[in-house]
Amino acid sequence: MQLQNMATPTEADKRFMKIAYEEAKKGYEEGGIPIGAVLVSSTGEILGQGHNLRIQDSSPVLHAEISALKSAGRLPASRYQNATMYTTLSPCSMCTGAILLYKISRVVIGENRTYVGAEDWLGVKGVETVVMDDEECREILERFIKEKPGEWGEDIGEERVGGC
Repeated sequence: MQLQNMATPTEADKRFMKIAYEEAKKGYEEGGIPIGAVLVSSTGEILGQGHNLRIQDSSPVLHAEISALKSAGRLPASRYQNATMYTTLSPCSMCTGAILLYKISRVVIGENRTYVGAEDWLGVKGVETVVMDDEECREILERFIKEKPGEWGEDIGEERVGGC
């Protein structure tokens, strides 16, 4: 099921999503899964950014959103509240759990056609969610899935041997 939010992305949303996309490209160039994320304060300060590092670091948990949180380091709880998580792909249950744990109030998603994570859970918990349906975000992930379906399946907890 593909979810869409009716909110229109702002110019700031487009700018920060570009940074998340650059993180995704960096991950792809490193041989990893091309998903990027940026955590931004309510004042527009980048608190942390990162990309999926599961393959590069042989880690079961270093999805892009977790990588961005790790990059932000230890922060007071108040720094996360009213922040926005920009992610090139709909966040999975693990990443959604981290977003909810730190009470991040807004999530901007590059695309959710390739994979729909736990967006409904974000909505139930009152997190504002904006889906940009960004073509670049979708294309780089679709290319990766065609090239490495097994690694993609591993990232989302599925066994895959063929194409997407």
